[in-house]
Amino acid sequence: MILAAVDIGTLTCRLLIAKISDENELTEICSDRRISRLGEGVDQHRLLQPAAMQRVIDVLREWRRTIDHYAVDRETAVATSAVRDAGNRNEFLATVKRETGFDVEVIAGEEEARRTLLGIRSGLPKGILNILALDIGGGSTEFILDRPSCVPVVRSFDIGVVRLTERVLRHDPPTPEEVGAERRLVRAHALDFQAHLRDLNSVTFTGTAGTITTLAAMAQRLSTYDSVRVHNFPLSLAIIKELERTLLAKTRDERRGAPGLEAGREDVIVAGAIILSTVMETLRLTACLVSDRGLREGMLFDLAARLRQPSCRTVKPAVVSGTGSDCVDSSDLS
Repeated sequence: MILAAVDIGTLTCRLLIAKISDENELTEICSDRRISRLGEGVDQHRLLQPAAMQRVIDVLREWRRTIDHYAVDRETAVATSAVRDAGNRNEFLATVKRETGFDVEVIAGEEEARRTLLGIRSGLPKGILNILALDIGGGSTEFILDRPSCVPVVRSFDIGVVRLTERVLRHDPPTPEEVGAERRLVRAHALDFQAHLRDLNSVTFTGTAGTITTLAAMAQRLSTYDSVRVHNFPLSLAIIKELERTLLAKTRDERRGAPGLEAGREDVIVAGAIILSTVMETLRLTACLVSDRGLREGMLFDLAARLRQPSCRTVKPAVVSGTGSDCVDSSDLS
């Protein structure tokens, strides 16, 4: 099957067209990503702004032509945090359908995490079983604890990089007080998640999405983004803290053009670095295995599974509820 996935995120839109074999192997045919900042102003106004919506629609029009060119068998499109929160989301979705033909599914944070987990799992090195995954998005951040034979434990928090940049990091560069305020906010959410876990001694910490892959590219001083060098790169907490200090010492304009830093992330990369370092310090994690696979790939695996077994029910991840156990008993799920 040749399938296409469109991920309409708060900061970035992503496209992936790939062939999925009967053995569930993914072969990329075409991929693209655009920083469109759909979530600009949503945290404050709870509305998608006209200019932001138009930027996304322009990208989707282009991707419609790309998908048609490759004669895709099926497509799937999702929207995440910004559209979830927006009071005018129905207007936006109707316009997208009318002007681009995409039927966009607005997914909850926990469903976003489930599909992201499918993507991460598909790219892990052999032998890694227990993982704690972190997906830092523009509007929200998802924590996913996944152990074989256990229902994944998931929490989604509204601490994405666009949201925190607009809400907390108001100066350029951010003041120490603003940085401290973000750290306290992130630490509180990390402790909330940690309260439901016994230990993380046998767990591999892995991170996905633009903040973490960008930090991996910056750590290697890549002149152009190279997925092969970023995927499964071991990013230490020490390097993350060093990058954070460098970013905080510069203005947005001074960060622009730094090796590995994607254009358009000059402001939000600071909030992302603080989220990652604070989560790792709070949970006492020393290294992050970077995944260049995530929601896009998971969307394709999920679509392929539904096409093969359309009547098959999908097991939903558990939203932690204070069990304190390593696994959540599936009998407790609704």
